Amino acid sequence: MIDLYTWSTPNGRKVSIMLEEVSLPYRAVPINITADEQFDPGFLAIAPNNKIPAVFDQDTGVRMMESGAILFYLAEKTGRLLPATGAARYTVMEWLMWQMGGPGPMLGQLHHFARFNPGKAPYAEERFGREAHRLYGVMDRRLADRAYLAGDYSIADIATWPWITHFAWQGVDLADYPNVKRWYEAVAARPAVQRGYHVPIRGDDVPMP
Repeated sequence: MIDLYTWSTPNGRKVSIMLEEVSLPYRAVPINITADEQFDPGFLAIAPNNKIPAVFDQDTGVRMMESGAILFYLAEKTGRLLPATGAARYTVMEWLMWQMGGPGPMLGQLHHFARFNPGKAPYAEERFGREAHRLYGVMDRRLADRAYLAGDYSIADIATWPWITHFAWQGVDLADYPNVKRWYEAVAARPAVQRGYHVPIRGDDVPMP
């Protein structure tokens, strides 16, 4: 059994989707970040950076924070969604790291300025808006000749997809990025993705273009 400390955000959904994909038993523990529950001492004992998600694996005693590291751990634990060796493994890691350094922080900043604080920092809105379109362009070119970011469906897709669910917040029309649109819809259609999207609480349906 894995305890998943999470909230309904892109980073949180990465791990619940992964757990659903690999069929590991887990218990979702809501950490309401709108109520500052991420600063509770009990949560900080698992996630010193006071960010969700975090996990406690009751089988191994492992406690982990940081969504990318957790995806890697779960892939290693199950032997799923990450090749064991060779170039294919490094390609998955490459695109996982791309998400951690690109779409995650850049789109998160765009949400902060353009969605939640519009008009307060026009330069920031413009800067992160341009970067969003650049990143979508990178994805669109990458997906021109392959179904998924690293070829086969992997933790790289699981890490990236939840951030793309907020394409409307980002001022992006997926029709402008047809390869991303096709990929987005293919991932959204997966039953495990549908289940993991609604953890820890059921919200609105997955946004569709």
